[in-house]
Amino acid sequence: MAMKAPISLPTSSVARNALVAIAVVAMGAAVYWLRDILTPLAMAIFLLIMIDGVKRFIEERTPVPSHLAGATALIVVTLGFFASIGIIVNGAAGFFDEATGVTSRIGPRIDQILIDGGRLLGVDTVPTAAELMTQLDVRRYLTDAAMQAQGVLTGAFFVMVYLTFLLASQSGFRRKIVGMFPDRTARGEALEVFQRVRGGVEGYLWVQTVTGAMICAAAWLLMRAVGLQNAEFWTFVIFVVGFIPVLGGAVAGLAPPLFALVQFESYWPAAILLIGLQSILFISGNIIQPRMQGDNQNIDPVVVLLALAFWGKVWGVVGMFLSTPLAVMAMAILAEFQGSRWMAILLSGDGEPYADADGEPASPRRRVNPPQPKAD
Repeated sequence: MAMKAPISLPTSSVARNALVAIAVVAMGAAVYWLRDILTPLAMAIFLLIMIDGVKRFIEERTPVPSHLAGATALIVVTLGFFASIGIIVNGAAGFFDEATGVTSRIGPRIDQILIDGGRLLGVDTVPTAAELMTQLDVRRYLTDAAMQAQGVLTGAFFVMVYLTFLLASQSGFRRKIVGMFPDRTARGEALEVFQRVRGGVEGYLWVQTVTGAMICAAAWLLMRAVGLQNAEFWTFVIFVVGFIPVLGGAVAGLAPPLFALVQFESYWPAAILLIGLQSILFISGNIIQPRMQGDNQNIDPVVVLLALAFWGKVWGVVGMFLSTPLAVMAMAILAEFQGSRWMAILLSGDGEPYADADGEPASPRRRVNPPQPKAD
């Protein structure tokens, strides 16, 4: 039987793809090696994007003068940043204070849960809570938690330092663009790439914030109706973890019901919370959120999962928070160049990285109303 001739590829295409693969591996290694420097810088860049979005919102929707919009946006985002830290600290303190009220019955309650679970599974002998605790290295876990808390505080400090310098250098950004792209056409295309990246990140943050607020409102009412202790703390936890794809929904839907198992003598409050929270998350993730998302968030679910695993491995918890915005940025940038558009198509959910005003796929050579730079 004659062998079929292999498919021939142009040597230039093979070499280009090989160089792209090598560059991706090298970039991944550099990002991991420089994670202590790049992690706070990435957070500062996203805070800068948030400040710019709030600034434009103030200019368009409020009577605040344009020359004061930037300062107002900076104050709003900075106060929100420190308010979030305060809510975490005060909420955690209140959570542990209220948890002390059930400390005396935690052990017996866990023993009863284990016994009931063993009966349900047909197991006659189950370990007690004390026996399980003896198998855990509590000191090591507390040490790891303290180190993580110290790392968070140190990272927050460097984030604010990076943000300060980014704000100081923002005024010269347009002059740098003019110097890098003297030609008006090339400059317009570069600005369009920037606009698409910024629009994708801002759109993602806006959708997650609005849907997170809806989820938190419904979850707070449900937890209050059930009588779960410190419902405000759990509400804020649900809002924060909502920015982590996949894992955030698991934590938001399972953590409050698990604590309800210990707080209440009956299993019904935990069951109500589990069913209610899962229903809220299902409605938000499958009905509300898809309707709010635009073409710039057309990311394949497999890519979202891989981005979560990769950036979580490289940058830890911060990488998990930034995984989807970074995937959105990558797709927007790759879609602008003919040589890398195939990668953007693979990252997209429906094979169209972005669409033009008529809903047709836009190519890098066919722009739709490219922005005209003011400086020459």
